Amino acid sequence: MRHIAAPLLTLRCGVPFRAWALALSLCLLAAAPVAAPDLDKTQALALQRYGQRAAETVLAWRRLIEESRALPDLDKLNKVNAFFNRRILFQTDWEVWGQEDYWATPLEFMGKGAGDCEDFVIAKYVSLQLLGVSNERLRLIYVRAKSGATASIAHMVLGYYAQPAEEPLILDNLISSVRPASMRSDLIPVFSFNSDGLWVGGATTSSADPTARLSRWRDVLERMHQEGL
Repeated sequence: MRHIAAPLLTLRCGVPFRAWALALSLCLLAAAPVAAPDLDKTQALALQRYGQRAAETVLAWRRLIEESRALPDLDKLNKVNAFFNRRILFQTDWEVWGQEDYWATPLEFMGKGAGDCEDFVIAKYVSLQLLGVSNERLRLIYVRAKSGATASIAHMVLGYYAQPAEEPLILDNLISSVRPASMRSDLIPVFSFNSDGLWVGGATTSSADPTARLSRWRDVLERMHQEGL
């Protein structure tokens, strides 16, 4: 799987692709909050907003972060992938939020105990950054996931690139194990992004636009900042 880029398109996991607005795509490139994380605040908000069960999930997540910082990257990938895949249910945005497309923060995701593919990816992306995995090695990747003989559905996975031009490892809520992209022939990449930019085709440099407008990506980054992340 190549790391790729294109306009940010509204994603609905589990349904066919639709046309997405270019204006929203540019907003991927808004800078992430730079303040140090306040995980005490995050845990307090989990209890306040969602109750004891959510607070216990956030506490378990904090322990994972604290206990895994010294591990090699591959171990970090496996632990983070397993944590969310085992603890959080896959449900659509309609089921969780009562709306067509909502990007949840990790706190909201753990608080609800359910979410769709982009919620899994955002939570894993943030967790790995907290574990010290560099942003340049991580990409949120839009793909077409094969469904049956001819159909494909919109999906998002997280890619880890040991080097920019290397084959990524894929973290996916649909499959329990972290696998090289070459073992995921069911996925057809569309484009990838992180808080630094967009990638397309075989490009090794990002594409950025300083006039980026607000989007779901910018919104979720801002909400994470307000929640201690």
